[in-house]
Amino acid sequence: MGAPFLFALLTVFLTIFPQTQLATALPLSTSSRWIVDEGGKRVKLSCLNWVSHLEPVVAEGLSKQPLDAISKRIGSMGFNCVRLTWPLFLATNDSLASLTVRESFQSLGLSDAISGVQSNNPSIIDLSLIEAFQAVVSSLGDNNLMVILDNHISKPTWCCSNYDGNGFFGDKYFNPDLWIKGLTRMATLFNGVRNVVGMSLRNELRGPKQNVNDWYTYMQRGAEAVHKANPNVLVILSGLSYDTDLSFLDNRPLNLTFSGKVVFEIHWYAFTNGKAWESGNPNQVCGMVGSRMAKASGFLLDKGWPLFVSEWGVDQRGTNVNDNRYLSCFLATAAQNDWDWAMWTLVGSYYFRQGVVGMNEYYGVLNDDWDGIRSQTILQKVAAVQYPFQGPGWKEQRVHKIIFHPSTGLCLLRKLMFDPLHLGPCSSSDAWSYSRQILTIRGTYFCLRANEPGKPASLDIICTEPNTKWEAISDSKLHLSATSDSGTTVCLDVDSDNTILTNTCKCINGDSKCDPGSQWFTLVDSTRRFRSESIVTESFLELPGEDFEGKASTMV
Repeated sequence: MGAPFLFALLTVFLTIFPQTQLATALPLSTSSRWIVDEGGKRVKLSCLNWVSHLEPVVAEGLSKQPLDAISKRIGSMGFNCVRLTWPLFLATNDSLASLTVRESFQSLGLSDAISGVQSNNPSIIDLSLIEAFQAVVSSLGDNNLMVILDNHISKPTWCCSNYDGNGFFGDKYFNPDLWIKGLTRMATLFNGVRNVVGMSLRNELRGPKQNVNDWYTYMQRGAEAVHKANPNVLVILSGLSYDTDLSFLDNRPLNLTFSGKVVFEIHWYAFTNGKAWESGNPNQVCGMVGSRMAKASGFLLDKGWPLFVSEWGVDQRGTNVNDNRYLSCFLATAAQNDWDWAMWTLVGSYYFRQGVVGMNEYYGVLNDDWDGIRSQTILQKVAAVQYPFQGPGWKEQRVHKIIFHPSTGLCLLRKLMFDPLHLGPCSSSDAWSYSRQILTIRGTYFCLRANEPGKPASLDIICTEPNTKWEAISDSKLHLSATSDSGTTVCLDVDSDNTILTNTCKCINGDSKCDPGSQWFTLVDSTRRFRSESIVTESFLELPGEDFEGKASTMV
């Protein structure tokens, strides 16, 4: 059976797995730096990576749980999309694509995987690999989850190294013409499948052959091919050096025949910077890495391009110091920039990875049996950045600040004027104004006041003293500092009960053993009307009008 015939036949296969209506008005497009739906409203991609590019060429986990159960669990955890990986040879090698799931596992000696899929997904075990891939896409659509098809590699294997033959155009397994052919076939196959909202052209370009001129030549060809075959999907372009560098776009723009569909992607892990987070001062490392990322990719937002952080993640066991420190910096930066992103990974364990059967994946959100969440704590932190803070269609009120604590994924809240401030869900946050270094709750005369070290921070209506003037300090700019009545410089902090305190500023520089996480806060721009809980306040301290821009600093 020839490859063109197989892919034509498989287009008919989509009728076996009909797509349900998604909650988002699709297809997606771009409006300046935002990804938007058909009506122009911002859609924030909060995705999980689901691996389907290893030697079996089967989406991981189907031997552990029913496909529908996995799809439902993704949505229940607050994610709205999946970046589904695939190897190029799935679309260009008919002998591979036509293998059944059973035959693929048999070729690798994976008898337990066969038994598991037979038990949990009997309708999939004798499908061809490309049909099984489509079944996964369809199940995700049935559960209102968007899909980004990510061409992760050419030859099915674990990714990546500089010398694996998959890294850059012209490498052993990376023929540019074959790549264009494969992209075209996949784009054509999923044309009309509404929950397939984007195609990532290639994961982590790398290796000794990488160069900017070839990047422009072939990435532009790939983008044009995908758009011609499927004009509905977002076309997502990765950078160089394992997708950490898009700096060349600052002075040399793309030259494409279409617009409103291009998104750039970047990757950021703790290990991108080696062991710097563990061996260095976290404030200094966060500031250094943030500055490098701004130059490598962050500038694209200012130029009006969407930036998708398509891979990031941490060891979910919580024992990796390097990852733990990085996570707080990542979440702060993700909130500040309101990034679209895809977390690595859904996968709790692999059929077969790097010669190991059943390898555990400690970066996986799910456990190794795929029947539970590996870390509720990390998932709670991530939840804060799963939803948009602003963007087209989300202007529920004028832009304001929320005070976000990235180490917990919570925000600063108040209940009664004289009760201690505390951390809680960002969905219950007040709208704060930050003007002349004073943090004021909009619509009231209340401002945030620093007290002596070890004492709870509080609200006040006298907002002209140094103890109400807050400044972001340290290289990370994540310490909010003020001066107490005694003249002591203090920083906002939180105790084990999530009560907001002011304490002596810690870990500002130098000490690599010190963890500043409890004192990291950032002011995040938002236009969302989050406040939902009942708040008791003194009515005479509330300013008139729901959107009155209180200037508490004028109070004497």
